[in-house]
Amino acid sequence: MSPKMVLAVMALVIVAGVVCADMQPAQAGEVTSSSGYRVLEPIRHGSLTVFPVVASKSYPTSEFLTLDEGLRSGEVVVTEYGNVQGLIRRHGAPQIQQGAQVNRLVLINNSKRPLLLLAGEIVTGGKQDRVIGKDRIVPPESDPVDLSVFCVEPGRWVATSEHFNTSGATYAGAGGPIQGRNVGTLMAQPSVRAKAMADKDQNQVSAEVRKQQQQATEMVEVEAASPSVQTEVAELGSTSSYARVMENKEVKAKVDELAKPIEQNYQSLIKQLRDRNAVGVVVAVDGRVIWTDIFASTELLEKYWPKLVRSYASEAVVSRAKGAEVTEKQAQAFLEDMNGRRETIENEPGVYRHTEATGDGFKAFSLTSLLPKTGFDVHVAKMAE
Repeated sequence: MSPKMVLAVMALVIVAGVVCADMQPAQAGEVTSSSGYRVLEPIRHGSLTVFPVVASKSYPTSEFLTLDEGLRSGEVVVTEYGNVQGLIRRHGAPQIQQGAQVNRLVLINNSKRPLLLLAGEIVTGGKQDRVIGKDRIVPPESDPVDLSVFCVEPGRWVATSEHFNTSGATYAGAGGPIQGRNVGTLMAQPSVRAKAMADKDQNQVSAEVRKQQQQATEMVEVEAASPSVQTEVAELGSTSSYARVMENKEVKAKVDELAKPIEQNYQSLIKQLRDRNAVGVVVAVDGRVIWTDIFASTELLEKYWPKLVRSYASEAVVSRAKGAEVTEKQAQAFLEDMNGRRETIENEPGVYRHTEATGDGFKAFSLTSLLPKTGFDVHVAKMAE
């Protein structure tokens, strides 16, 4: 072999070595992917199955403020539409003068960090509880933002507070339940989130809230022999608040029973997989893939995970359908198919881009940050129709 040929072979070997070193081969229990996402072996408990998702790349997200963090600190204010008197105006935007409206709230981000809002997050208070209808980013130190929402408490139109707060829910984490502390907003279960995100129709949202209330009541009535349980059944029948239904003692116990093992197992898995960018989940209920939530980083996933897993469990505890176990191959296929026949794009220049894709039997949503030094998808959600 000539010296030139030897050098050529050595060069190929070196290049091949570099390529191989840069790749992350699928390990046992993983399904390979062309999208940059891979599902891992599922965590199953009862009718709920979650497939952890790892990504080939992670992005810096520490600058983003969550709604829970902003409401707790007081840096984020949510109030009824038109109720902005006394709030600081910074950039000369026009005053909002109309009175309270069911499907509109006003949000002000007084922090120096961009605020991330997820569709499905529920704020309580005002004249009635509301669910956020669309993912979006609110820039730091913002003027009042007109926030599109849907009512999840149709039986009340009397103010209980001037501003909205977190729900007061407590979540059972890996270290056990957090007692006596407001931990965050509720995340609506996938069926309610879907009505707000995809249908964008108040009547559809209200109908789904009533349906879930009825199913929760029927679930609790099965054990209504004791006086204490009968009291909880009566409470479920007397409220129109989705948040109060989900925080009902008996309903919460059922959700805890299903959510806690999943949460603890996945929280442990996140820690193990942090270096491999665990960023989300594919969710199956009773043998059917229904949802996926994916974030730009493990850090963001960890912030949202406690309330996300409870939203999935809330769906599972009232589900009556039964099916065969979902496989990793099926979960991966759901994750891979994100391209729709039709796309709707909404831009807020320099802040975010929101894309909704409609495909065969699904809708997919992506929130892309356009803030300086970003340009990546902060959150991706997909629902089966």
